[in-house]
Amino acid sequence: MAQVPQTFFDALAVRAWCGLALEALGRAREEIDAINVYPVADGDTGTNLYLTVESAAAAVEAVFAGHEAGGAARPAGNPGGVAEGPTLAEAVRAMAHGALIGARGNSGTILAQLLRGMAQVLAGEETAVHADGQRLRLALRHAADSARRAVAHPAEGTVLTVASAAAEAADGAPGDCGAVARAAYEGARTALAATPGQLAVLRRAGVVDAGGRGLVAVLAALVETFTGETPRVLPAAAVDGAVAGERRACGEARGDLARAAAGPGECADGGSVPGSGGPAFEVIYLLEADDAAVARLRERLDGLGDSLVVVGGDGLWNVHVHVDDAGAAVEAGVEAGRPYRIRITHFGAGDVHTTGAGRSLGERAQRAVVAVVPGEGLAGLYAEAGATTVLARPGEPPASGELVQAVRRAHAREVVLLPNDEDLRHTAAAAAEQARTEGVRVALIPTRSAVQGIAALAVHEPERRFDEDVVAMTSAAGATRYAEVTVAEHQSWTMAGICQAGDVLGLIDGDVAVIGQDLTAVAEAVLDRMLAAGGEMVTLVLGDGIPEAVADRLEARVREGYLAVDTVAYHGGRQGALLLIGVE
Repeated sequence: MAQVPQTFFDALAVRAWCGLALEALGRAREEIDAINVYPVADGDTGTNLYLTVESAAAAVEAVFAGHEAGGAARPAGNPGGVAEGPTLAEAVRAMAHGALIGARGNSGTILAQLLRGMAQVLAGEETAVHADGQRLRLALRHAADSARRAVAHPAEGTVLTVASAAAEAADGAPGDCGAVARAAYEGARTALAATPGQLAVLRRAGVVDAGGRGLVAVLAALVETFTGETPRVLPAAAVDGAVAGERRACGEARGDLARAAAGPGECADGGSVPGSGGPAFEVIYLLEADDAAVARLRERLDGLGDSLVVVGGDGLWNVHVHVDDAGAAVEAGVEAGRPYRIRITHFGAGDVHTTGAGRSLGERAQRAVVAVVPGEGLAGLYAEAGATTVLARPGEPPASGELVQAVRRAHAREVVLLPNDEDLRHTAAAAAEQARTEGVRVALIPTRSAVQGIAALAVHEPERRFDEDVVAMTSAAGATRYAEVTVAEHQSWTMAGICQAGDVLGLIDGDVAVIGQDLTAVAEAVLDRMLAAGGEMVTLVLGDGIPEAVADRLEARVREGYLAVDTVAYHGGRQGALLLIGVE
């Protein structure tokens, strides 16, 4: 996609940079995954960086969309004239926040802190229309310094080294943003070529640092943003590493790369190679906590494992650590504040929510189910049924790249994809199409609620022919009516009349059908309307904060008024809606 070069760093430049960086990482993702040997040779650095930038780009697009929808007209600093849109401060803060909440893996978490460090400088003057070359120099320096502080035990020859080299090169570069960006890129490129000489694990594998390679791609996108030119990314001094990466990206097994990277249990920062006896789990979560609590958390986690990175601020943090005791790492977060979007990955065995976790990485299952779920409780329920899950938080729908990654984690020849949300239909379709290009047979069942997904899973039979299984699951989902009970956030016109903020709403098949003040009364009214058309099974999924008495009352109502109908209740966790109801 052609981009108009930006002379200054303004909101439009932020938007363009995010888009170009995402495209660059998309092209380089497989290569970066293939050369990923540090701190753990788990082959996902490129994917993690892509997902991190995808989240940042989506947040920036949301800010622009919000201004367009609201008719806001603010100067965006376009030198050709005044443009409508967000300010520079709004755009860079959105970028940083999106990267923080979407950060994946060690390198993704560090990249999120780099973007946050830049945003702190670029948004320093709230009313500034744009930033010049000098401000960009300061932003790159602050980014490198803050990222290094976020890592418990910084090692040279990593993305931190590449970031510092970029900042140093930018410090001595006179001129506008284009000149500064190019100097930072060249400095990073040179530093990347030198990484094999700084880390023995890279030298043995014959590759450059994967995280640093990703950062060079991001900086190349910054150069293109300001100059319109696409610089060559791979450093000439790292031809051997590049060839190794390209060879493995074409499908060669990664096991030899991991063995070349380190001996048993050996990693340059005390980290581990999968299966080596080092830390068994990667734990990542977002955390709401104050600075003092996070300082104590750092000390606690540093004693539990390695590869500790804690980034963020202003009450919201992204925590990443490799440990043997995943439960202790999560408990430490609970003691510090409120952890959520918890993700635990077992090295060498795929995602812990993936069925067949004991299977070797080279062995594909015949069939798997990948499902988007709105709460931790449902994630556990789906996992018990054998599904690979993608957790969707309220207001934070997963991107297509995240769904593609889940399909890869499922490691199967055939995949049934359950989006469980009408709004995710196009996202899931894009993910399915991408997975098909990678040789996976994917069937998308357009489930619009998690209760429809539960019905589909109930009839799933992996031993059946793929087409027959998909038809049975689609039929079960389609025969399930769905409803939810939630609270109105603002006044609005609905199919049932005008609702006020704080009203309890009952939605049936996506439309508001009941408006009331009492949660139990609204839930009963919704249930009665659904069962008026018949049914054999009622599924209740309880969100956080809903009293147990509500579920008890609904179950009693079914027993008393609908004798031939069975009821089952689950705890969904923090799922957005107070209550989900399915009737089959």
